[in-house]
Amino acid sequence: MNPEEIRSAVERLRTQLHRVVVGQENVVSLLLIALLSEGHVLIEGVPGTAKTLLAQVFARSLNLQFRRIQFTPDLMPGDVIGTNLFNFQTGEFALTKGPIFTQVLLADEINRTPPKTQAALLQAMQERSVTIDGTTHELGAGFMVLATQNPIEQEGTYPLPEAQLDRFLFKILMRYPSRDEEREIVSRHGHRTSMPKLADFGLEPVVDVGFLAAARETVGEVRLSDEVMDYVVDVVRATREDAALSFGASPRSSNMLAVAARSLAMLEARDFVIPDDVKRLAVPLLGHRVVLSPDAHVEGVSARGVVKRIVEGVPAPR
Repeated sequence: MNPEEIRSAVERLRTQLHRVVVGQENVVSLLLIALLSEGHVLIEGVPGTAKTLLAQVFARSLNLQFRRIQFTPDLMPGDVIGTNLFNFQTGEFALTKGPIFTQVLLADEINRTPPKTQAALLQAMQERSVTIDGTTHELGAGFMVLATQNPIEQEGTYPLPEAQLDRFLFKILMRYPSRDEEREIVSRHGHRTSMPKLADFGLEPVVDVGFLAAARETVGEVRLSDEVMDYVVDVVRATREDAALSFGASPRSSNMLAVAARSLAMLEARDFVIPDDVKRLAVPLLGHRVVLSPDAHVEGVSARGVVKRIVEGVPAPR
């Protein structure tokens, strides 16, 4: 596929997202990079920062099947992946598919459900398939999880296990908007108290699963020089040697960082990756994959801050 076609379609997608969601430029960019990289995204932000709205607009613009799960403490694994139910008319078991059988899944407030149910997503996120009663069912290459969580309400929540966090390409922090952005939000939506209806914005599908497959194949052709490849590996390995971290990023992180950097290069109209691509993506990609040491935790150091310091300390190729 022509790279210019990909960039043109992605820019149309970006424009459509901003028709509904004001600001959040970095969040939107990371979502688009994740889309091209076949990655899943965890969005964390306080209530009212348009996490769910952004996910809905994103899915609506992709011309892909979209389903939403509102995670709650009583949600069971079968409610997510489905189950085999006995049909008394045929005398056989029949599969009742859960909402995970879709192309874009919004896992809303994912940290409100127990680890057993959270784990139901593990296989799906890694292999794009689920196993029910010993039978594997494919979800398709277009399967993508957009998960949200609220960082300020801890009562009744369950922290995501490290194994599941490692499946997310990015953990994106949605900040409060600037004053000008908040004023624009009031100008657009200040005449209602409910969430805007997407139908009112005239959203149209921009890309489909066929386009995505071709675009992702083209991203894989973006050149990653030996020097930049070494830089990616050195940055990830440095997280395993820092005293502020008990556990560094996994080898999977190196692959993900390389793929995401290729996608960013594509969006920047380049057919090669530069060190700045790696630097720009390292914190949102690695920050949730490392575990602080007890001393660093007591001192109030953040994992993302440690990763930022590590990246700044690893020599970049020229």
